[in-house]
Amino acid sequence: MPRYRSLFLSHGAPTLALDTIPAHDFLKTLGATLPRPSAIVAVSPHWMAPVPAVKTTARYRAWHDFGGFPDALYQLRYAPAGDAARAQRIAAALQQAGIDTQLVDDERLDHGVWVPLMLMFPQADVPVIHVASLGRDPAAHYALGRALADGVDEEVLILGSGGAVHNLRALAAPGTPPQEWALSFDDWLCDRLLENDREALLDYRRQAPGAAHAHPTEDHLMPLFVALGAAHAGATTLHRSFSYGNLSMACYGFA
Repeated sequence: MPRYRSLFLSHGAPTLALDTIPAHDFLKTLGATLPRPSAIVAVSPHWMAPVPAVKTTARYRAWHDFGGFPDALYQLRYAPAGDAARAQRIAAALQQAGIDTQLVDDERLDHGVWVPLMLMFPQADVPVIHVASLGRDPAAHYALGRALADGVDEEVLILGSGGAVHNLRALAAPGTPPQEWALSFDDWLCDRLLENDREALLDYRRQAPGAAHAHPTEDHLMPLFVALGAAHAGATTLHRSFSYGNLSMACYGFA
């Protein structure tokens, strides 16, 4: 598999770590097929900040930032190293790009990051630099992705972890097929990514079918714009499936 500048991974429910669903199986094989990154810069909707923030922690711990799931999920541990020196260089690059940035020493790694990384790199042997999501502005996340790409070398993987379709009120029992509105948005998103139609993607609220239903809170789509901003070219489809009815698990790689 080629070296991707960035990835967008749909992380679904925290039970992705345990459920034997297609997305789980895909992520378990993905890490071994990628050229090994020297580090991973990760953005997730489960850590949001009013201004950009970069973690300088030396060692993370899996943060079980959810409730009401099987006990086995709370027993999982994932503790990759951080990289304070690289985090400081990233913060400097963001500042150079005109993005005010703060450094944060926080060992918590939310499930949007540790669940997919635990499947991809189970030995937790790739350093992670956690960067905050910025709310619900596609253009701001796109600019963040561009600045991140300028601030790290080509062997660093930029990861946006979120969800291609994410409406928690529309979840259904496992095995339930997705509804038409979810399929339509997922197909539109895939088509625009493969066409590298960035203008349409940034304007998805007006142009995509069923955008408000597919993303009523929008936060889980924002990491896609980080991955898109970091990339030079259009997307490659790595995986597409649904879980819990209407939760898209689509994953894309960007060169």
